Amino acid sequence: MNQLLAMRAFVRVVETGSFSRAADQLALPRSTVSKLITDLEKHLGIQLMHRTTRALATTSEGLEYYHHAMRLVAELDAVDTAVRGKKLKPGGHLRVDAPASFANCLLIPALMDFHREYPDITIALGISDRAVSIVGEGVDCVIRAGKLDDMAMIGRKVTELEYLTCAAPSYLERMGMPVSPEDLENNHLRTGYFFAGSGKPEPLIFEKGTTRYEVGNCAFSSNEGNGLKEMLLAGLGVGQHFKSIVQYYVDTGQLVPVLQDWTRPATPLHIIYPPNRHQNARLKVFIDWVIQTFGVRE
Repeated sequence: MNQLLAMRAFVRVVETGSFSRAADQLALPRSTVSKLITDLEKHLGIQLMHRTTRALATTSEGLEYYHHAMRLVAELDAVDTAVRGKKLKPGGHLRVDAPASFANCLLIPALMDFHREYPDITIALGISDRAVSIVGEGVDCVIRAGKLDDMAMIGRKVTELEYLTCAAPSYLERMGMPVSPEDLENNHLRTGYFFAGSGKPEPLIFEKGTTRYEVGNCAFSSNEGNGLKEMLLAGLGVGQHFKSIVQYYVDTGQLVPVLQDWTRPATPLHIIYPPNRHQNARLKVFIDWVIQTFGVRE
């Protein structure tokens, strides 16, 4: 039995909660992963997992072994990376997840620069605005806007995303320019965003000094950033989007800023990853590159 490979397989099964997902991530047949863990249990003389046709659960002994094995595998990977790093740059595969607008408008156009610097790293990019299970779906890191909700994960702040309130020229020609948040609420169509998981709509927010307005009841809304952008371009109403996403369309005259004397608080953009992957060299260089590329310059 290859004990190190068996330890890696066990760690990955615990983290993904599935033999199949662990096998996919290790590029091994499912039967091989199952046999590795069975052989590991025989070698240790303990049961690491309870297996049924419907569920997979780690025993208390297995959970204790997992914590030791996870640290040992991470340390061995760090040593290996340190030695190889003297001769070559990090390589391997990364599974990354990012919101649709950020991925399509900002991240993808910049990825060739990352590839030139790290040609041996391959990236599988999941594009969606839904909440992703990092461990369960085998994702190395996710890029997300908003506050950090999962305290079990490590989050590094990339930047603050500013908002812009805007509308298409065709809409403004048809409906006129709103002069205040109250005018927008009473006399205009609005486009907005709703959260895919809960269906909860996100209001348009306007602040000036100590005054704050929240305007809801959007005529059109989307649970995905690109959809919201396309609704604005189609002239379906006034909405708010990240300035970095819509600035191109403002510069080319396809969108027009409105209510510019009112602002919406910026939202933070984080890159999030599990704490046990901090020594992954390819993930580290990707995180550093994202922060350097998209972070605010001091």
